[in-house]
Amino acid sequence: MKYIGVILLFWLNINQVGQDLYVCKNARITLFSSALIEDIKAVSTDGVSVYNPGTGELYFSVGISTFQFDKAFMQQHFNSDYMESDKYPKAIFKGQIQEHIDISKDGTYAVSAAGDLTVHGVSQKRTVRGSLIVKNGIITLSSEFMVKCADHHIDIPQILFYHIAENIKITVSATYSLYKINPSK
Repeated sequence: MKYIGVILLFWLNINQVGQDLYVCKNARITLFSSALIEDIKAVSTDGVSVYNPGTGELYFSVGISTFQFDKAFMQQHFNSDYMESDKYPKAIFKGQIQEHIDISKDGTYAVSAAGDLTVHGVSQKRTVRGSLIVKNGIITLSSEFMVKCADHHIDIPQILFYHIAENIKITVSATYSLYKINPSK
């Protein structure tokens, strides 16, 4: 809840009061690495996202240490050796959906979000394609994209090259609830 409050305060400072914001407190984010010797998969359901359909602004944040692996030693190495989660505790995407979506109409919409993806303390300009579904007033956003470890200065030791892929597939799914900003309060 602390993170939601901080994110909403951030949005209040950059948006006009009275606009509708949609919030997801449990976005599901999956990492998948397919390498020659073994596949590695981790899941977090602790992602936080805010979407402003009026402006298209989109914000995602996930704590690196919230990713859960099948094998404890993989989780330990992921946090300490590769992602350095004590030093770089979050992965963040801050951008804007390029298409204007009329959220009053049910439908499935192909979207692309352009912005900055910050992982391991390194920001990269990215355009990420995805799908936005509106059904009975509920908004769901999903995407699948690749992150190249080298782009974010995540070093994979040569000895582990056959265990960990240089490109990691990221899958994101978020279902949003309306958070109405009331200007009279």
